[in-house]
Order: sequence, then C-alpha cells, then structure tokens
Amino acid sequence: MNAELKCPFMHGSTTTPVTGTQNKDWWPNQLNLDILRQHDQKSNPVAEVDYTEKVKKLNLAAVKAEIKKVMRDSQDWWPA
Repeated sequence: MNAELKCPFMHGSTTTPVTGTQNKDWWPNQLNLDILRQHDQKSNPVAEVDYTEKVKKLNLAAVKAEIKKVMRDSQDWWPA
C-alpha cells in the first residue's frame, strides 16, 4: 500500500483503535489539576463550619442586589 492510498483521517497508517482516545493524547500539555482535589484538615481553617446551614441563612435577595451593584459600579480595576 503506497502513501496515496492511506486514510487521511488517521494520519497515515495508524489504525489501532486505542491510539489517541485519551485526553492526554489530544492535549499533551494540559494542566494537571489533581492538586485541587486534595483535602486535608490542615488546609481547612474553619473545619467546624456547617456550610449548608450558612447558605440556608443567606438573604439571597440581598446577595443578588450586591452582585448587581458591583457589576454596574465601575472601578479602576473593573470597567462596568
């Protein structure tokens, strides 16, 4: 089989079905984010806080209003 008859979609004669099927094959220079999945009590300064209860106590309307205010109020570092 000469080079002209090879499939152009498989980059020549590469026909193994497992080649190029993983993310690391498509993006070899990707950033390793595994470090973000680590969790240790030493890295959590307020381990005893119940975040579910804290979120339930939030005044959601006030939070939304504050976000809208920040988004519409231009600063040197934030052109609204």
